[in-house]
Amino acid sequence: MPPRCPWSGTDPLYIQYHDDEWGVPVHDDRRLFEMLILEGAQAGLSWITILRKRENYRKAFHRFNAKRIAAYKNADVHRLLANEGIVRNRLKIEATIGNAKAFLAVQKEFGSFDAYIWQFVGGKPKVNRWKTMHEIPAHTAESDAMSKDLKKRGFRFVGSTICYAFMQATGMVNDHLTNCFRYGRRA
Repeated sequence: MPPRCPWSGTDPLYIQYHDDEWGVPVHDDRRLFEMLILEGAQAGLSWITILRKRENYRKAFHRFNAKRIAAYKNADVHRLLANEGIVRNRLKIEATIGNAKAFLAVQKEFGSFDAYIWQFVGGKPKVNRWKTMHEIPAHTAESDAMSKDLKKRGFRFVGSTICYAFMQATGMVNDHLTNCFRYGRRA
């Protein structure tokens, strides 16, 4: 077995996520939106819980089609609250709908969400050189700035810690430990 970041543990789903997704730069707007929503859904929960529910989220939220989600009505909120396959938290569900609207506004203003969100790291991944998990911060000046700007634009469940986790997941920062086999790889 190749050396991995310790957080990936032994769960096959977690290992697959670590090996194939986490830290790989994402430039697809729909995928960026999905990760922003899932990171917000994770607030107060473990990431493995969200990973196990990810396919249910994709089905429940029309594969993270922001235009469809932005048009959700009260009946959709009730449908989602009854869906046992997702986190049934009214605030998080309503935030997803509001975030879809804010996401569309950002796309309109910047041409893409990708162009907007990657500006917080200067358009390219920030490569860190952490040797231990204890060195990895919960937030940074970049995630603080991202959180502040997203909130100003009407996004919710986008605190600085959530933003930093989003940055890690989407490859905006490379936080694989230097002894991890994924360190230095992009895809």
